Amino acid sequence: MTDISDLQTRITAALDRIGQGLEALERQPGPQADLGDAQEIARLTAALETERTANTQLEERVRAIKQKQDGAVETLAAEVERLRALLVEEEAAVSRLARVNAELRANTVALREAIAEGLAEPHLVNKAMMAELEALRAAQGADRAELDAVLGEIGPLVADARARAAAQTPGEGYDA
Repeated sequence: MTDISDLQTRITAALDRIGQGLEALERQPGPQADLGDAQEIARLTAALETERTANTQLEERVRAIKQKQDGAVETLAAEVERLRALLVEEEAAVSRLARVNAELRANTVALREAIAEGLAEPHLVNKAMMAELEALRAAQGADRAELDAVLGEIGPLVADARARAAAQTPGEGYDA
């Protein structure tokens, strides 16, 4: 982007110099301009038009780059919002799973106490324990799925940031 700005500055300065030269030629007194002056004016006018065309093209390129960058920023903002919504959903699922597991553990404790008092059958305890183990496995699976989803989303972002950092020259700042 700085190369384009530098080129635009140079072109603008060249256009100014050419304009000043044309004004100086027009101010020179003389009843008739000789053939050499006319050729010089024609050459300078052609150079001025060439520089104006180049300047217009550079301005279009800058405008196109800015539009592309704005579009990329909007896309990234939408992706961040999508990921935030996904995170809220995942947090709700984890919270629900933790609540269910807490209830299951409380039921298991109550069942053990009932067995200790001789009020329950041992096979019911086994079923409750198996259900508790299954709930713990489900919780672990949900945690793993959540971590995998987060890592899956972060991986490309980290790779992109590394690629941009590697592409920068040592004198440039990093604004990611």
